[in-house]
Amino acid sequence: MLLELIEWIGCATGLCGAALLALNNRYSGWGFVLFLLSNVAWIYFGLLTHATGMVVMQVGFTATSLMGVWRWMILTR
Repeated sequence: MLLELIEWIGCATGLCGAALLALNNRYSGWGFVLFLLSNVAWIYFGLLTHATGMVVMQVGFTATSLMGVWRWMILTR
């Protein structure tokens, strides 16, 4: 049950983050925040399921999400 919930949270936040970025408007930076939530969910999911490749990939994506938050939300203020 918990595993399935984590999976769906990772899925939903990732898809919503991508949609926000695709809009390319003043709210698009929030897509990176949603990506960060997705990254955390997928890392947790990967750790629970021993999916090492997924964990490594999501750690890399976390770095790009943090760069996105920095560029879109912090530097533009």
